[in-house]
Amino acid sequence: MTDPVLLVMCSCPDATTAHALADSLIDARLAACVNISAPSRSVYRWQGQTETAEEILLNIKTLAGRYPELEQHIRQRHPYQVPEIIALPVTEGLPDYLKWVEEQCKQ
Repeated sequence: MTDPVLLVMCSCPDATTAHALADSLIDARLAACVNISAPSRSVYRWQGQTETAEEILLNIKTLAGRYPELEQHIRQRHPYQVPEIIALPVTEGLPDYLKWVEEQCKQ
């Protein structure tokens, strides 16, 4: 494997946004797979206030080399002023799965 796999997490305000974003990432081959979670409760500080919100978390599997384009794609389509976009390196995984991710994300 020449391009490391990343797990990118992104929270969305609702299921409609989450599904649209997931579909667009797959269609653009920026992600091999996007898991859409059940609604969860987020607690965070924003502009000096403690806020709570129901959000949908996306777990996006992609390649490190595609990350800049993936981030740009999300930022252009996401309704939040500052969306959560966090990338974690995948240091271990089933080799066949990691190879599949690489094949799906090739340009």
